[in-house]
Amino acid sequence: MNYSFIIRRAELQDAEAVKGILQQSFKKYMSDTGLTGTMEALEESVESITDAIDGSLVYIAFIDSVPVGTIRINILPDGTAYISRFGVNLNYHNIGIGKSLMNLADKVLEAKGVKKACLHTASKYRDLVRFYYGRGFYIDSTSKDRGYVRALMVKEYQLKK
Repeated sequence: MNYSFIIRRAELQDAEAVKGILQQSFKKYMSDTGLTGTMEALEESVESITDAIDGSLVYIAFIDSVPVGTIRINILPDGTAYISRFGVNLNYHNIGIGKSLMNLADKVLEAKGVKKACLHTASKYRDLVRFYYGRGFYIDSTSKDRGYVRALMVKEYQLKK
């Protein structure tokens, strides 16, 4: 049997699959961090995901045509980037999909001349914080603006000469 792993820019018809991955991964995120209530990622509609696919850099990963991961990148007017809506299908954790999505984000951001990327995560989600540290991010600051301690994680890129 042949196996394939592909990451590509999401297309409008991928919005439902992106939503499914985000629902699954952000419910786990809330459970693992003990958060109650809801999160913006869980409230996002297919239409808003379609808008994001149209206006942002949204990528989707597939294994054998099964959607298994997604990441969203917004390049801001100041030349920095914000990474959000990063998630991996629970049945495909710990096999390198998240690393591959982050590596792709690095390549895209470096190619676009971005000097700094930021993202937020729950500061007490040790596995995820450790994952981001392993990708070159560091905690720049924390806040409780969403009712829990969120870490603003930053990665700085060196422009190649």
